[in-house]
Formats: sequence, C-alpha cells, structure tokens
Amino acid sequence: MNTLDEPWPLTDEQRAVVRLCRDFARNEIRPRGREVDEADVVTPVDIWRKAAEVGITDFMLPAELGGGGFTDVFTQCLVQEELCFGDPGIGNLMCSNGFFADPVLELGTEEQKQRWLGPLTGPDAPMTALAVTEPGSGSDAASIRTTARRVDGGYVLNGQKAWISNAGAARFYVVFAKTDPAQRSRGVTAFLLEAGTEGFSTGEPMRKMGQRAIVCRELYFSDVFVPEANRLGDEGQGFHGLMRTFDISRIVLGAASVGAARAAYEYARDYARTRSQFDKPVIEHQAVAFRLADMANRIEGSRLLVLRAARAVDSGADVTGLAAMAKLTASSTAMFCAWAAVQTLGGWGYSREFPVEQWMRDAKLEEIEEGTSDIMRLVISRHLP
Repeated sequence: MNTLDEPWPLTDEQRAVVRLCRDFARNEIRPRGREVDEADVVTPVDIWRKAAEVGITDFMLPAELGGGGFTDVFTQCLVQEELCFGDPGIGNLMCSNGFFADPVLELGTEEQKQRWLGPLTGPDAPMTALAVTEPGSGSDAASIRTTARRVDGGYVLNGQKAWISNAGAARFYVVFAKTDPAQRSRGVTAFLLEAGTEGFSTGEPMRKMGQRAIVCRELYFSDVFVPEANRLGDEGQGFHGLMRTFDISRIVLGAASVGAARAAYEYARDYARTRSQFDKPVIEHQAVAFRLADMANRIEGSRLLVLRAARAVDSGADVTGLAAMAKLTASSTAMFCAWAAVQTLGGWGYSREFPVEQWMRDAKLEEIEEGTSDIMRLVISRHLP
C-alpha cells in the first residue's frame, strides 16, 4: 500500500511534496521514534527545525503568506499519512501549525493573517497551539469557562486550559473564551495571544500514554490583557470557527490514523513473512493471514473515506457528518491495526525492542483527540444522510 501508487490523479506538485514527506519520514522521523517516546516530555525541536528547512511545517499555508500553497485538505491528507507512517506523534507535530492556522484563515482579517501566519513560514517557523479544552470541558466545547471580559481597548482573560498540545514550546496561541458566560456556543469568542504576555503561564508537562512528541500542558490566564485587534471574528463567532476547524482537523487526523495503521500493517506483514513457527512462515498460517487481510482491507476503506471527505470539504460542501465518519473509521482502524501488529509479533510485540507496542499506545489518542469516538457517533447520528 503506497499513496503514490493509488489510482486518483495527482499533480506533479502533489507528487513532489508527498515524496518529500515520505523520504523525510523514512530518514528523519522513523529512526527517532523510539528515542522521542522514551524522552517522554521533550519536544523534538531539532526534527521540527529540519522539517521547517524543507518546507514541511508550512506546506499547508497560503502561498501569498509565504507558505507552500497546498491549502486543499486533500493534499494535506496525503502528507499527513506519509509523516504519520514514520511515527504518529512526530508526524502530527510536524503539521501542527495547520491546526492553529485554520481558525485564523476562517475568521481572521487580512492584517491578522499577515501578522500571525506570515511568521510561520520559512526555516525559522515557531510552533503554535490551539487552546480549547479545559479541566471540566472536553467533548462539550460550548461549556468552556475561561472568560474574556471587555475593557477599554480590548479584553481581560481569566481561566484555565488543559491538554494543550505544544503549550510551552509554542510562540502563538488561539485561545477560545466566553465573552458572554450566560450563553453556550453563542458566547464563545476566539483570541490570538503570544507567549510571554503578562499573566499568561503554563503548567508542567503532562505525562501521556503515547504520542509523546507533542508535549501537552495546562494554560493559566490571570487578568491577561488582549487588545481588540487580537480578537478573531466578531464576539460569539468563535464556536462557528471552531466547528469549521474541527471539520478540517478531523479529516486530517483521519489521514494520520491511516498512516499509523499502514505502519503497523507493513511491519506486521514483513515480520510474518520472516518469522517461522511449525516449520513455515507464520504468514502461511490462516489465523495470521486473515488478520493481515483484515488490516489491509480496513486501511484501504479508511483511506478512501478520508480522501472522499477531503474532496468534499475542498468543494465547499457541508462535511460535518462525513468528517466525523472519516475520523471514527480511520481511528478505529489505526487502533485495530496496532493491536493486530502486536498480536502478530506475539511476545516480541509486547517488547519495547519493537515499535508496535509504542504504535499501539500512539494509536489510542486518535480515538480521543478532536472528539472521542463516542462524540463522532453522536455527530454522525445528527447528520444522517
């Protein structure tokens, strides 16, 4: 299974960026996966810098802002799959600026786009973060309690965020807060914030099961002044921008899941061809062969669903339900394939000498982040065709 060999038409530019990411995943990401996992709470800044130098961290940003110009979600999915085939956590880190950029592109003025997205291009690109989740507000994003009180010239933020990817390492943040605490979704507004702002601080790194390349921390806001020029969109428009961002991010994370699933499948397949039991390679035993067949089948189906959703969102269609389908299907495929790889390797699959146990831990996050599988089913049920 190879993205460049698939039957959909790609431009020469798309093929070039996919090859670039495939080579980077093979040469720079995969060899470092175990080391980064063992480091636990250390952001692999050196890999980020290498990726920035060759244009991977900004390929998804508009060309007029200095980015690579691949703003379509379809290409972003092709890239995400290749990078996460190298390592799910590092692969997701490499493209994390795209998640910050989405609400800015959706809600921001031209001046804001230049001010906050322009610096993300080039070899010195900083990291960024998107701050939504709170200690008491995960799947129910409309229930956030961080407040933004209007004052002369801007707003004052107070509150706390949790599980914020890249927190501490990031230079720029999009923060979602309530400008009208009495409202739910209609009270949510988005703000742009820079690290080092007075009253803005981060907690200690949160120790995670997997995808440790992306370090998460809590954020604290104590009377943080944000000028009105840093508000994204109108008051109360933040939730709309967030939901549009979720439509895109869930599809792209679906592609990340496909990459992770493909890594597990190919590793298990190659192992099964060389490992012998009962005087023949284990791939010749029906139990193993059928398990590999199920892995291959689910990967192909997941990829097609993800790319269908990507084409749909690129065409301007309402894809909320389809995006949830893509994420739900692909994330469950990643978890299944990681489990199946561990099962195929048997005792060695349980050993940290082989990468599949790490990939099983990494895959679990895909069933949780940007909306759990339970929430995806709820979203789908509300958008039944």
